[in-house]
Amino acid sequence: MSLTASPIRFPDPSSRPLMTRRGWWLVGLNVLVPGSAQVLAGNRRLGRFGLGATLALWTLAVVAVVAWWLWPTVVYTLASNSLALWGIAAVLAFYAVVWVVLTLDTLRLVRLVKTAPLARPAIAVLGLAVMVGLSGTAAYGAYVATSASGFLSSVFVAGPPEPPIDGKYNFLLLGGDAGPDRDGLRPDSISVVSVDAETGQAVTIGLPRDLQYAPFSEGSPMAAAYPDGYGANGCDVDVCQLNSIYTEVELKSPEMYPNAVAEGSEPGIEAMRDVAEGITGLPIQYYVLIDMQGFSDLVDALGGVTIDVPQDIPIHADETFTTVLEWIPAGEQHLDGNHALWYARSRHGTSDYDRMLRQRQIQEAVLRQFTPANVLTKFQDVAAAGSQVVKTDVPQSMLGYFVDLATKTQELPIVDLEMVPASGIEPEDPDYEYIRQLVDEAVFPPEPEEGEG
Repeated sequence: MSLTASPIRFPDPSSRPLMTRRGWWLVGLNVLVPGSAQVLAGNRRLGRFGLGATLALWTLAVVAVVAWWLWPTVVYTLASNSLALWGIAAVLAFYAVVWVVLTLDTLRLVRLVKTAPLARPAIAVLGLAVMVGLSGTAAYGAYVATSASGFLSSVFVAGPPEPPIDGKYNFLLLGGDAGPDRDGLRPDSISVVSVDAETGQAVTIGLPRDLQYAPFSEGSPMAAAYPDGYGANGCDVDVCQLNSIYTEVELKSPEMYPNAVAEGSEPGIEAMRDVAEGITGLPIQYYVLIDMQGFSDLVDALGGVTIDVPQDIPIHADETFTTVLEWIPAGEQHLDGNHALWYARSRHGTSDYDRMLRQRQIQEAVLRQFTPANVLTKFQDVAAAGSQVVKTDVPQSMLGYFVDLATKTQELPIVDLEMVPASGIEPEDPDYEYIRQLVDEAVFPPEPEEGEG
């Protein structure tokens, strides 16, 4: 074969212009179709391997995009499965190595010393920059996948998926606070979130922490201990109100729920689940506990939160809530972790109900920050903080489904039902039949009659 017949494979090394053009071609081919440079100018076996790997990656990318559009739950499930994430990490690590090998071999084939002096650094820099970009991205993706696998295993439990009950998934959401002035953790923010399993319509039921005489679900250990409601005949802690139940069971009577820890929960949480079921009449499938003590780290990891502050809120010098250091002014504010925590916990000049609403406001703002782009770019900090702040018994096998359901929820207005005096509920003497009626009307609204707007 003549030199002129195949200048890519058999170039004239004495022609710098030819070698320079050839160098640009080889580097460009390596960028666009990794493996093609080897097929045309180098080791064909390596080239065919590289081309096969490239075509396989393109095929996987097309399949992933199609699946994302047609079957998003499948994609979410794979992305939230520990074993699948390790598989993804292995694939990305493989491609990181392949791109390094192909790029370095391409630069060897270019024979930089034979190219024009001014072109040499440009060709080398382009090849190496692309290698660092592609291989570095793949390596970082592998790191994120393995970190995500560890994060999911540390936060979510193993277990089979469960069907909805009456077409709903019901969650107990607790915002816990274990300040130095308290004997153990007490949930300051207590909510039940009911989500329609098909439409994603969510109803949030806010339960004040100072509800009195709360009933427990029938047949539960606490129902046997307090048949007339919690605190009707006294209790084992200083204040007999709703959020004291966690503390009492956790510190005084953990044996009432002997299987709680083995099932990914705590005795205090299970008691709160039973009382939430007794109050609302809804079966609670899962709980989510957010520890407000470590909440500021999570907020900082996410880059802060934006809050519409209804009135000036003080930041105190310490947790005695006496000396005011500064104020969070009313209006839209972007808060870091420390300011967000004080916004949620401040007691100066506001009621417990205001504080409860502020805590829920912060929780919702944090959830809005959990966008894929935000989490991926700050994953290490988010995972480290999140594993310390969030505790739940949601199984990994349900994550993909719940993420898909959450995308539907975001498109709908959330129904907010607060069990406070403004809704006709007196915490000191609540009418629990009336509460269950309100919950039933909100969670199971009557179907509109035919012809209704």
